[in-house]
Amino acid sequence: MSLNLEEIKRAREEADCLADAATVEAALDRMAAEITARLADANPLVYAVMNGGLILAGRILPRLPFPLEVAYLHATRYGHAIQGTLLDWRVRPTQDLRGRTVLVLDDILDEGHTLEAIIAHLKEEGAAEVLSAVLVHKLHERKAKPGMRADFTGLDIPDRFLFGCGMDYKGYWRNAPGIYAVKGL
Repeated sequence: MSLNLEEIKRAREEADCLADAATVEAALDRMAAEITARLADANPLVYAVMNGGLILAGRILPRLPFPLEVAYLHATRYGHAIQGTLLDWRVRPTQDLRGRTVLVLDDILDEGHTLEAIIAHLKEEGAAEVLSAVLVHKLHERKAKPGMRADFTGLDIPDRFLFGCGMDYKGYWRNAPGIYAVKGL
């Protein structure tokens, strides 16, 4: 299957902007203030979930005016498994988590199976507390647990096929400055 770069470009040109760059910046400022209020004295270990969490980490970490450690992990669910604990670990957590406060950064909370399993794993590894922060909370009722939310959320966005700010369209447009929905999806 060959990539059609024109189709990738067209997807961005035709997309519906659901949150422009200024709206995203305001959400990041608010999230950073909430995280700072909660974790400024906690000596947290912050994990960015690859690949989507990379953009959020790069944009929010400079807004956090307190000492913290940064690391990354990469986990995906096996196929279409409905059990959130079945992860394919591409890069496992490498730091000693025992007794630490951990903050997990990811781009989106869609159904939440992967995030839920990552959090459970970090707790099993001995973290004293695991909190989560996502830029986007997708609005629908298909969450891994009813009413599931991250501890810190930037924006609530309708249930559409999203890209930008870490979320991708066929591997592209994670770098888009706002949050977009693919036309017709």
